Amino acid sequence: MTTTWTAVRVVRDRNAGLYLAGVVISGFGTSALWLASGVWVKDLTGSDGLAALCMLAMWAPTLAGPLLGTLADRVRRRPLLIGTSLLMAALLLTLCTVDSPHGLWLLYAVLFVYGAAGAVQDAAESALIATAVDRSLLGDFNGLRMTANEGMKLLAPLAGAGLYAAYGGAGVAALDAVTFLLAAVVYAFLRVREDRPVPPAGSRREQTAEGVRHLWSHPVLRPLVSAGGATMLCAGISGALVYAVVEDLGHSPAYAGVLYAVQGAGSVAVGLLSGPALRRFGARHFAAYGIAVLAVAVALRAVPNDPLAWVCSAGIGVGLPAVLIATLTAVQHETPAPLLGRVTATANTLVFTPNVLGLAAGATLVELADHRLLLAALGATLTATAFLLRSPA
Repeated sequence: MTTTWTAVRVVRDRNAGLYLAGVVISGFGTSALWLASGVWVKDLTGSDGLAALCMLAMWAPTLAGPLLGTLADRVRRRPLLIGTSLLMAALLLTLCTVDSPHGLWLLYAVLFVYGAAGAVQDAAESALIATAVDRSLLGDFNGLRMTANEGMKLLAPLAGAGLYAAYGGAGVAALDAVTFLLAAVVYAFLRVREDRPVPPAGSRREQTAEGVRHLWSHPVLRPLVSAGGATMLCAGISGALVYAVVEDLGHSPAYAGVLYAVQGAGSVAVGLLSGPALRRFGARHFAAYGIAVLAVAVALRAVPNDPLAWVCSAGIGVGLPAVLIATLTAVQHETPAPLLGRVTATANTLVFTPNVLGLAAGATLVELADHRLLLAALGATLTATAFLLRSPA
């Protein structure tokens, strides 16, 4: 009852409801393009490596997150969100001209700008919503945002695949452009009073370093971000082992899609519960409990049993988002508004970069060692991470 009531309060809050609508709209387009871009390149070139470069192009700008986040602290955030959405809508429409391998440079360039704009928007959104939504509801809001994102990941790839089959990559790019235009309209309707930011002192490097210093010296944020990075590293390695798990179950590689769908359903569920859980346990304990659930689920994946594999996938979906929601909410609570864009972007870089490194490491390790031993080791590492986070500072 309490969970339902707080979720309804968030949705009924005008700014929160509009912003969540923007998340659903833009998340739908992003998830559709994420799938279609790789398929598009594969169809044009026949190369798996060139197709994989699409994800690299979108992800690479997040490495510059601390620097990109300074932009969200230098200008008013609502106009920034509107402007970046309109920019991406225009750039995506240029992809309608890509119909041969000679045009791939444009696709990669747009995807790179897409990733950079996403890093800026994430920082601006986090900072804006921290002032536009009741602070007591930030945990509920971030949980519902996670639910919306995961829901789009379940639906949008299927829609994107169908649209690609009917109209090709240009059709998916046009759809994503429309979602950015709609998101810009949603941001324009937000009612939030923003003062013009005071120009920050010092060079761009000093401004970036100020956000890093705040994050790393804060007694609440530092352990959460450290645990988040360690968790995402383990999650990346575990994710690279999923096809070995599927093979051990005796299924074709396509069965991995079933496990990912079950995992997504778990993430949708935990998003609805995160607000009350954060209020009851606090950010560190909530994150630690989630990592502990993740540890058990990852380790038990070593047992080749279909029902257990489903339970473990749901457990991963429940456990993994906890540390992400807890960290973002803590950043919004513990960071002064003038620094919030930089600190959010820095936290995102430190938490999510290890996931990509973990995927690369897992792809190598699975060829060198039995995946069951690797899953057991990951479970032990995650258990230690949960214990350290749970322990008093």
